[in-house]
Amino acid sequence: MAKIVVALGGNALGKSPEEQLQLVKHTAASLVGLVAAGHKVVISHGNGPQVGAINLGMNFAAENGKTAAFPFPECGAMSQGYIGYHLQQSLQNELHRQNIQKDVATVVTQIEVDPSDAAFEDPTKPVGDFYSKEDAAKIQAEKGYTFKEDAGRGYRQVVPSPLPKRIIELNSINNLIESGSLVIAGGGGGVPVVQTTEGLKGVPAVIDKDRSSALLAANLDADQLIILTAVDDVYVNYGQPDQKALRELSVQDAQKYIDQGQFAPGSMLPKIEACLDFAKSGAQRTALITSLDHLDDALAGKVGTLIK
Repeated sequence: MAKIVVALGGNALGKSPEEQLQLVKHTAASLVGLVAAGHKVVISHGNGPQVGAINLGMNFAAENGKTAAFPFPECGAMSQGYIGYHLQQSLQNELHRQNIQKDVATVVTQIEVDPSDAAFEDPTKPVGDFYSKEDAAKIQAEKGYTFKEDAGRGYRQVVPSPLPKRIIELNSINNLIESGSLVIAGGGGGVPVVQTTEGLKGVPAVIDKDRSSALLAANLDADQLIILTAVDDVYVNYGQPDQKALRELSVQDAQKYIDQGQFAPGSMLPKIEACLDFAKSGAQRTALITSLDHLDDALAGKVGTLIK
């Protein structure tokens, strides 16, 4: 029996409550397979589209005198609860369907970051929907948001993405795991907070969920980190005639490919770096990158990229 942290990518969630509720039913079936095999499982997830939509919607309502303004950290906490609720419900239904008796709990998670992190001076993390150049410029002028072009698909709001340093609710998460619960934690990378003379305080940022998942896995003394994304394998020379799927990577080879610039900074690079962080954090720790649809095949070594 292994302790496994699974980080869900955006393809496992949805852009609307209706779409998400349907998608997580399929997600739950795959994840409960790990539970049925006897593993202790912790689930984390992204929240980019969701937190952006919540932030924009709350601000729109506030500007029209309907509600009070909601700061970005509060929007991040809302997204944890909203996504956690859907995941909890779907996992509970799937566990019941398979006659598995297990509690499911979502922990609204704060993660400490360094207030002097250079990321606060250079926002890079996309959140929310895509906009035309004209619409993005209008929103930027009206609200002061920062927008950047995103891989030829349009413009998205970007916020700082500092590195995670400490998981505030770590003991609570660990206690739930050891009591036998299936735990959802670190959603959206966690709500970023800084330590002040008056205590913890939320800051407007989004922590990369793969990096926070790697930190969570290391701190929980997990055996494996699984990052589920849109592709079955990690490739070198991706998109070129000589592209090659990588089935297994040593830490040294992964670093070599990073140094060669093989992985795109906005997509695969942070996943590889998170896997490296975890694999190097303790003996016999491995990390797996694959798709949700082929998780079983990846665990059997048929697809997926294993880093160790």
